[in-house]
Amino acid sequence: MTETFNLITGMLALILGIPIGDFLAKHTKEELKAGKKWFKLIIVFSFAGSIISLIFRNDALLFSFLFMAIVTSRSLKENKRSK
Repeated sequence: MTETFNLITGMLALILGIPIGDFLAKHTKEELKAGKKWFKLIIVFSFAGSIISLIFRNDALLFSFLFMAIVTSRSLKENKRSK
């Protein structure tokens, strides 16, 4: 029961990353232009960290890394749409 609750809570947090990424993209356009390569690097490291978290079966780190990847990728995607 506890494991199911943790997975549902993690999934809800990941879904919440989509509107957060969109919000940040709308309000930080200047920073996104200047740091585009760094945001891409964050996405790569986040996915690498999530794969390592899967190997070590650490749910907290897995959801944290995936949340960072979702928010950052949505920010970059929103930046492309606004051009």
